[in-house]
Amino acid sequence: MENDTTVFLLLEFSKIWEIKIMYSTFFLLLYLMTITGNFLIISAVALDSHLYTPMYFFLMNLALQDIGSVSVIIPKAVFNLLMNIRYISYSGCVAQVLLFAFFFGCDIPLLTVMAYDRFVAICHPLRYEMIMNKRACTKMVGSVWIVSFINAGLHTIGTFTNNFCSNTINQFYCEIPQLLKFACSDTYVIEIGYIIFIMILVFGCFIFITVTYAQIFSVVSRIPSVQGRKKAFSTCFPHITVFSIFLVASSFAYLIPRPDKPSHFDFTVTITYSIIPPMLNPLIYSMRNKDIKVALAKIFTLGIRKWIA
Repeated sequence: MENDTTVFLLLEFSKIWEIKIMYSTFFLLLYLMTITGNFLIISAVALDSHLYTPMYFFLMNLALQDIGSVSVIIPKAVFNLLMNIRYISYSGCVAQVLLFAFFFGCDIPLLTVMAYDRFVAICHPLRYEMIMNKRACTKMVGSVWIVSFINAGLHTIGTFTNNFCSNTINQFYCEIPQLLKFACSDTYVIEIGYIIFIMILVFGCFIFITVTYAQIFSVVSRIPSVQGRKKAFSTCFPHITVFSIFLVASSFAYLIPRPDKPSHFDFTVTITYSIIPPMLNPLIYSMRNKDIKVALAKIFTLGIRKWIA
């Protein structure tokens, strides 16, 4: 199987069954925490009419993106560990790269749109409803999903037009940097160039968000009321935190040199950028957001009443 080009061999965590159970439990816990947290955010926004606003509409899409990104990689890893296998088919690897790049690629554009929403709400409050109307918000989110899918498609094509000299991937899922390590054709240069292009776009989004928040802070600092400043900052804090976590995690993934052989460091880096941000996002938004807390409390209260009845 090591020389079979129709199959890729994923990372073998251990040959010891007990250690495999430990890893599968670890992955399953992370997955359940991520799915539960983001599903609660989606439920709160969908079921509470008070949350039918652009900010929560974007937040619901971010939660959908988080669920998608972890669902592409974790279930397969858990299945392989429990079934004592380590392979993934060529078509399965292509699908995993495409879908993960699609969901993961939605993150920065969504966070950029959310920054623009906060900018309009704080800097141009009288024009907020006119600018951020339902049609405009739908177009923004639709553009994010469409552009991210095109980006993922180009990424996938750029990766799999290569001839691979090996089929052993030193990671628990089909990760593009790991695949490019054993590409033995000159076409990998195309994908490297495309990665550089994407990094330039990400840097552009970073500049936009930074400039946007500089203007927001300038406006907020001039609010005479302490309570008013606190309320304005409270709506921005979760977004800034989520963006910072994503930025730091992505920097670890793409700027720090990755070892050629499997290592605990490489595994930690992958977990940091692919799983930890989706898991933390709902916690950050729910802990600092009174409206989300109220909506979740209503859902739990209604559920308990129905269960008792």
